Amino acid sequence: MRRTICFALLALLLLPGAASAGPLDDPAEQWLPRTDGATWTYAWSNTTYQPAARVEKYTMAARAGTSFRLRWDEVNPPATDTASTGTIDFQHTDTGLVNTNYQSSQPPPRFPILCAAATDCASSLSAALYMVIWGTRSPVFAEPMLQGTRWSSIGGASNDVASSNRYMGHVKVKVPAFPAGVDAARVDSDVTQAGAIGDPFGTLTRTVYWVRGVGPVRVVMKHASGETSTADLLETNLKAKPLPSDENLLPLNRGDKGTFRWRNSKWMKAWSTQSYEVVDVVNSTARVDFKHVRGPLRVAAAYGLSSRLSGVTLLSGSTQSTGGKFPKLGKSRRFTTPFDLMVYGFNPVIPSPGSGKGTTWRSSRTSRDYSIFGVSGNASVLGTQTVRVQGKKYKAVAIRSRLEQGSNRFGSGTRTSWFAPGVGLVKLVFKHADGSVSTVERVK
Repeated sequence: MRRTICFALLALLLLPGAASAGPLDDPAEQWLPRTDGATWTYAWSNTTYQPAARVEKYTMAARAGTSFRLRWDEVNPPATDTASTGTIDFQHTDTGLVNTNYQSSQPPPRFPILCAAATDCASSLSAALYMVIWGTRSPVFAEPMLQGTRWSSIGGASNDVASSNRYMGHVKVKVPAFPAGVDAARVDSDVTQAGAIGDPFGTLTRTVYWVRGVGPVRVVMKHASGETSTADLLETNLKAKPLPSDENLLPLNRGDKGTFRWRNSKWMKAWSTQSYEVVDVVNSTARVDFKHVRGPLRVAAAYGLSSRLSGVTLLSGSTQSTGGKFPKLGKSRRFTTPFDLMVYGFNPVIPSPGSGKGTTWRSSRTSRDYSIFGVSGNASVLGTQTVRVQGKKYKAVAIRSRLEQGSNRFGSGTRTSWFAPGVGLVKLVFKHADGSVSTVERVK
């Protein structure tokens, strides 16, 4: 009886995923398409354990909703080895591509054992897409993939492999399937495994080149034990798609910091200076903490903001403050930080990546936002403008919102926010219907 390696991250296999909308609906417009009839042929090798390249053909085996299964079969395997076969399952989600399951024949016996015990070891680096998911399964590829994107993930059969991943930008790469070169997104990873018999083979650095509409086209792994593994796409029946915009209008990576000052022409004429830091990020949802630096308003606040394909949305917010005497916004809420002014009204705060001039969206009276703020109105992208803040000039995307909070004139008005790519919010002007003006400026 032939042994297999098999592992499932999620209990549900190839069942319809969560309800999707927009970019998730199209099987072809993905970083790894789930298109019917799609095929990929890869060649992979390792400098020590498999110097002669082995060739695998992947085909679309099944799909349901946003979940899909790929099957591979080895082409012309060596006479001394068993042909490699297997399946690997993925799901497209609003936070990226997730690997949900895999199953295959065993790796060649000469390869290092990537488990703490030799028996029933379900970890392998002897297949092209195994190299892609090693230590990075949820997500394998984060979305939206924007400038500065970083994420952590785990993998291996026992979740004993951890990775730190970072997007390095758009590059052109040549592989056999695209001999003239193709535009790709480069993702670098530091992967660590501890406790395996084959240590330190499972600890490595990895670079994966992703082509929109095709998937990974090249993988390069530098093992801590000194070997190099590579995989290249030889051919595919898929066509490369143009790379989407990777402008990041509100970076929310762990450790990101900044300082703002803000005031209101009537209710707080002196500047209040506050700093923020992104203290944690899980599945593209960031916790952002604010604290007092100087000025009349002493504040401590925390926000939950989600960066997804649908845009940047507010999930939660909590503030404590003393020293301000602003009118209430309903339910005892008041403006206390620049982010209060930025997120007030309705989601998304920033629309989906790449949304151009003229993109509009409206509030809904049936939404959770309305139950919190009671605000109706609309928002639109005005396009890129040059704005000067604290002696610096930024090319920033301007978003204008027209807000109405019933009879509350302070909670109604027109807000314009400027977001600089790679920086975030740099300026905000809220012209309240009571005649006062709130101004936010980025200090650093």
